[in-house]
Amino acid sequence: MPAFAASSPSALPAIHPLLWRGSQLARADQPCVETGHPELSRNLPGGGWPLGQLIELLLPHSGIGELRLLLPALRRLPPKRSIVLLRPPHVPCQQAWLAQGFPVRQLLWVSPRETTNALWAAEQILKHGSCGALLYWAEHSSATALRRLHLAAQGGETAFFMFRPAAAAQASSPASLRLLLQPAGDRLCLRILKRRGPCQETPLVLPLAPAPSAPGDAVPSSEPHHAVVDSRLPDATQPRRTEPALVG
Repeated sequence: MPAFAASSPSALPAIHPLLWRGSQLARADQPCVETGHPELSRNLPGGGWPLGQLIELLLPHSGIGELRLLLPALRRLPPKRSIVLLRPPHVPCQQAWLAQGFPVRQLLWVSPRETTNALWAAEQILKHGSCGALLYWAEHSSATALRRLHLAAQGGETAFFMFRPAAAAQASSPASLRLLLQPAGDRLCLRILKRRGPCQETPLVLPLAPAPSAPGDAVPSSEPHHAVVDSRLPDATQPRRTEPALVG
């Protein structure tokens, strides 16, 4: 009787890219973008952030280094493809992005008032597939909404990062990759909650590049006539910063 191909351990990876051993990381069935953090890349299937999939970054609060974590990967995206900031927690700062080497024309700021409108915008951005990255800050997301967004992401190759509260770690999610982030001085502590591979028992502690200036709460922005899709512009003139600030 002929032996089954699956009886040989070396033959298992040839069955399907979505199959993997419980003790090994899965092979990437989608393109990835290098994280810029070697230790993190070694612990992710495919060696980087997967494109065309929902990636959840769970935070106790914004501004702990989450943006600095992503900057190396965002720099590797094609410069002609936009980076969308959807409902960031603070008014974006154009100078901070410029200080990091991002052209203003690459950035889009979308800030709808209602959660339902934000979910609709995220789904349309993912379905269109023309943007290089979507960074979406979401306070509350239902399981149904997460499944819709994950499905929409799979239709393209957008780097889709969804920032959610740390408390969401206790709930199930269709995301293929979930990381819990905690501040650790000038470093960032990452615990991989979900990945296509074995459980990661030991958290990763990654050094982060220093912010370009003094502390502040702003996140990157772009010029209004190119990128702002928001009718709620501030009435009062904001104090001028002497230096750009990028926290997160």
